[in-house]
Amino acid sequence: MRLLKLARIVTLSLAATLAACSTGPQPQEETTYPDPIFSADRMLFENQAQAENDIWDPWEGMNRRIYNFNYQFDKYVFLPVSDGYNRYIPQFARTGVTNFFDNFQDMTTMVHSILQLAPDKFFQSTGRVFVNSTLGIFGLFDVADTMGIPRPQEDFGQTLGYWGVDQGPFLVIPFLGPSNLRDGAGMLTDFYAIQAPIRDEVWTKDMRTYGFLLEAVDTRANTSFRYYENGSAFEYEFVRLLWSTKRDLDIAK
Repeated sequence: MRLLKLARIVTLSLAATLAACSTGPQPQEETTYPDPIFSADRMLFENQAQAENDIWDPWEGMNRRIYNFNYQFDKYVFLPVSDGYNRYIPQFARTGVTNFFDNFQDMTTMVHSILQLAPDKFFQSTGRVFVNSTLGIFGLFDVADTMGIPRPQEDFGQTLGYWGVDQGPFLVIPFLGPSNLRDGAGMLTDFYAIQAPIRDEVWTKDMRTYGFLLEAVDTRANTSFRYYENGSAFEYEFVRLLWSTKRDLDIAK
């Protein structure tokens, strides 16, 4: 469900990639260029060196416009709000918020571990939810982490991929960022699956709305990616490649 959070590892990789590509060796008497640190065969499986050509992007024009919209929204709305969140909310409170929403994600992982026939991940995520929901006071404290319980992360997009459903067309989602048709549909399914048990008598509609917004701000505040930070003309292509590759790796793990 937390697409931005799932995108955290991708965006960190993107920042490192662009930083590596922004500098090059100084000219020598003999013009030679060493292999780049983040060459395709190091980022991808050996049989995926041409993965960029295999990514289906029939909606590229629309995706690029949405990507630019997300950049503008991020610059003028999302980043100022998340920066204020980091500046004025104490660290211990922000950590508690992150842990609280991570606990909900662990519940999602429990379900998808069953659907993916992965008992180890099921028992790990179940253990985390039980420990953090009790000793961790409804997930505000990540006691399971201090106990060394691993934290697998699974979602409906990964479950569909596990059973052979292809990524489908690349898709940039407004406000959220890179995805694809399969994972976008999976994200909606996970979102409504989480909302279903939360009845009005527990959380009112306004409380759910505020919770959703708080989760979004907290996720952005913990994501280091900045649009066009290195001025690359090929950022869209890098994001598309790295995101698509990461989702393949998520399913393969």
